[in-house]
Amino acid sequence: MRTTSGTLPPGSPDYVYVPVEVPAGVSELKVSYTYDRPPVPPGTPGNALDIGLFDERGTEPGGEGFRGWSGGARTEFFVRADEATPGYLPGPLREGTWHIVLGPYTVAPQGLAYELTVTLTHGEPGTAVPPVYPPARAEGRGRAWYRGDCHLHSWHSDGRRTPAEIAALARAAGLDFINTSEHNTNAAHAHWAAEAGDDLLILLGEEVTTRNGHVLALGTDPGTFVDWRYRARDHRFGRFARHIHRAGGLVVPAHPHATCVGCAWKFGFAEADAVEVWNGPYTPDDEVALATWDAQLVASVREPGRGWLPAMGNSDAHRDPDVVGMPQTVVLADDLTREAIQEGLRAGRSYVAESKNVALTFTATSEDGQRASIGERLESDPDTPVTVRLEASGVPRCTVRLVTDQGVLLTSDPLPVTGSGVVEWRTTPAYAAYVRAELRHETALGPLPGSLAAFTNPIFLGRRQTADR
Repeated sequence: MRTTSGTLPPGSPDYVYVPVEVPAGVSELKVSYTYDRPPVPPGTPGNALDIGLFDERGTEPGGEGFRGWSGGARTEFFVRADEATPGYLPGPLREGTWHIVLGPYTVAPQGLAYELTVTLTHGEPGTAVPPVYPPARAEGRGRAWYRGDCHLHSWHSDGRRTPAEIAALARAAGLDFINTSEHNTNAAHAHWAAEAGDDLLILLGEEVTTRNGHVLALGTDPGTFVDWRYRARDHRFGRFARHIHRAGGLVVPAHPHATCVGCAWKFGFAEADAVEVWNGPYTPDDEVALATWDAQLVASVREPGRGWLPAMGNSDAHRDPDVVGMPQTVVLADDLTREAIQEGLRAGRSYVAESKNVALTFTATSEDGQRASIGERLESDPDTPVTVRLEASGVPRCTVRLVTDQGVLLTSDPLPVTGSGVVEWRTTPAYAAYVRAELRHETALGPLPGSLAAFTNPIFLGRRQTADR
């Protein structure tokens, strides 16, 4: 057993590496740690210290040495050949210099005093268990609308639910697919196979939690690890976004206007495939994210050569009472497979709903007989009359707002208490370059809009002027 202590002052590096010499014949490495939490003035962050592990292959960003990360969720962990603490990767304990990585998330003005205890146990190593991953296909219904939640946390990071508990909640929420997204670790990938089935597709990914924002690696190849140790000023994000794409995943900035320390997105959207506009219970930062996303849509139809960025919504559920599938993204896909779901999300053929009770059909039909749905373009001349139609169910007393590049151009009366209704609106491509729908709950705050019950990605109107996605 070895104990190491130190103090990290305010302004410490984002990550501090403590070397650990591992001799031959070690069968288990165990680490525990504590740190002080002195009182701080109101409004001043106190101490919070994250922790992880790299093996003898080194700590180079994007290298092969990663062995696990628990952030601030645990005070101890172990690694063996056959087993490891959730968030950590089992495997051989080879001789060499390992490193414990400390991440001072926030540091009090007095500094952060910590103590590490490392215990090395000698003996015969256990037998490594080959990982088994969920299949990339479920039974599906052919080309259909599928419901999913792509931002979830289990006890393999800072969640409190097991994969089995999350899968059961996903099925109860009417979901067809989920994406595992633990903070800064791929260790959960090998623990989801038993929860998949013909009725539930389980995609594998990660929530890459940097100091300048979080991004979902959505549906990567099994076992893919994406490094998180960089800021926007380091100009490294593009490298890791390409890594996600090479691993078959989507790049989805998460809760881009969240107010927690390090949560707001600072890397831009050039590499993104979609953006998480609605995260968990609807809050003011989601409203800001929605407005910012809509401004990007306006830019996409005004700036030659610029594509558009689809929106999605996820629960970010960690523990009770977080609701899995609130909200959920409903995507039109050719089948219930990893590739088909990703293609639908990338194309923006999707809407976001607060629960399985909400169902939408949103179309635009031109007088010359053409028809388009969510994420598509209606290729009509500028002055051709277009009828926009929204059919909704599961949204009692909600108000429909139709939003275009000019802003909100239609606000309906509240839908009946049955929750079902139809709203139509006439326009032309010259008047509206795109149209999208929002369904809002009632509000007691006068002119302020109520919280979202659902919203759609846009339908674009008119001849193609620029290269769409």
